[in-house]
Amino acid sequence: MSIIVATNFSKLSENAVLYAAALAQEFNTKLVLFNTFRLPVHVANSRLPASSVDHFFQINKNKLKENALKISKEFNIEVSYKSSYTNLEEEVDSLMKLYKARFIVIGMSPKSLEQNLLGNPTTTLISMKEFPVLAIPLCAKFKGIKNILFACDLLEGVPLKTLAKLRQVSLSLKAIVTVFYVDKKVEELQTEINTNLDKELEDVTLLYKNVKSNSVIDAIEAEVKKSNSDLLVMMPKRYGFWESILHKSKTRMMASGLNIPLLSIPIKK
Repeated sequence: MSIIVATNFSKLSENAVLYAAALAQEFNTKLVLFNTFRLPVHVANSRLPASSVDHFFQINKNKLKENALKISKEFNIEVSYKSSYTNLEEEVDSLMKLYKARFIVIGMSPKSLEQNLLGNPTTTLISMKEFPVLAIPLCAKFKGIKNILFACDLLEGVPLKTLAKLRQVSLSLKAIVTVFYVDKKVEELQTEINTNLDKELEDVTLLYKNVKSNSVIDAIEAEVKKSNSDLLVMMPKRYGFWESILHKSKTRMMASGLNIPLLSIPIKK
């Protein structure tokens, strides 16, 4: 098993690398650094032979290797690295299988109008709904994860296979999970819901909190700000073609501007 973290050597991604390294140390697992190679703008605008492009690629790869060695020494963990010409979203499936990864870690961009309209690499990975994605904001530093806020759609249910991933993470970190649900009316189903989640998240310390609100996103953001949660977990659903056109994922909307990491675990039947 391993954890993959994407880096382009920016301040945002390097913070994600440090967070992922601390998490790998906590899980006692291998860390894999992945970098998508891009030529510097001034170089890309010039006409260069293939040998020159390969030269810049090797420089980039050496930098990645140096980072891997530094992190391995600092955190006392096994670290490998991979640099590629292809985009992360094009190679992520094979990477996850090759390294038997628990999840992929990536930096979370600040919230902006552009991000809401066009998305970003984080929202692209989450939208693929194939594997868990852990998004790390620039302000987040790993100091242990003891309180997890699980924002879920209880009325539609979550398959045991999906909840098992949350259970595994929670037990490994010895974290308390607060099940957070936003709706206009939920009281009549509360007993049945609690019983099902208690069963499927066996051995995990669970707390429940229901909030009545017309805006799910606003309610979750407010709870994140006022709670002492170290991690927000959401589970995006898979939609058909027409549904995907009409529906804007709440998880995707949350994937920027948070002050704590977001773990997206896709629902799979």
